[in-house]
Amino acid sequence: MKTDAPVVLVTGSSRGLGRGIAETLAGAGFSVAIHYARNREAAEETALACRKLAPNEGQTFATVGGDVGVAADRQRLFDEVLSAYGRLDALINNAGIAPRIRADITEATEEIFDEVLDTNLKGPYFLSQLAARHWLAHPDESRIASGYKLIFVTSLSAAAASVNRGEYCISKAGLAMATQLWAVRLADCGVQVLELRPGIMATDMTAGVKDKYDKLLGEGLVPMKRWGTPQDVGLAAKAILEGHFPFTTGAAIDLDGGFHLRRL
Repeated sequence: MKTDAPVVLVTGSSRGLGRGIAETLAGAGFSVAIHYARNREAAEETALACRKLAPNEGQTFATVGGDVGVAADRQRLFDEVLSAYGRLDALINNAGIAPRIRADITEATEEIFDEVLDTNLKGPYFLSQLAARHWLAHPDESRIASGYKLIFVTSLSAAAASVNRGEYCISKAGLAMATQLWAVRLADCGVQVLELRPGIMATDMTAGVKDKYDKLLGEGLVPMKRWGTPQDVGLAAKAILEGHFPFTTGAAIDLDGGFHLRRL
């Protein structure tokens, strides 16, 4: 699958925030490798949507499946991207899960803790290692004018404690540190590393608590008083990949409508 466009792997891009990122980047002229864990049909729907948005005939949208929390799957999906495109210019670590059972931290189980940490933290950390090794072996070959890009999509939960989903908060806080670690390691190697930190986002993950957060948003929990959207995250990723933050690395960009602001 040859492409003249820069290639971006977006994990978890069959739905939710990942799909918003993939569609926005497709519209900006990037080729996107669309990753899914289990729902190939949803990934194909994303690929079709991306093709419709793509302004250039040279853009392509491969689908790659696998569990990022499993080492063999990570290696296979990474190899499939390189086999399909012959290159990788950016990796956006977006795939993530919520605990399947929300429990107070006095009752939470190690099994669910491990599930969440494997997908949300270990997976992107070591997928980034694969990308970093590839980029270090192929310096100055990025088709993105400002160099290779590594992005971690975290959450306001990286800094806001929720005692009924402690494993999720820990996974996102760890990912925030992973951003800083990879930024320091790759800063002088032509690789820019940034964290996107979404707030309360309208996705299928939050559909079950919509009424609760509609009320809280109306009461001012978020200063901008609205839900965030997948497109909000996609536009931020697009700005980074297009080189609009040339002297920034290791930073967290809050996409939360002002939630993180301390107020009296």
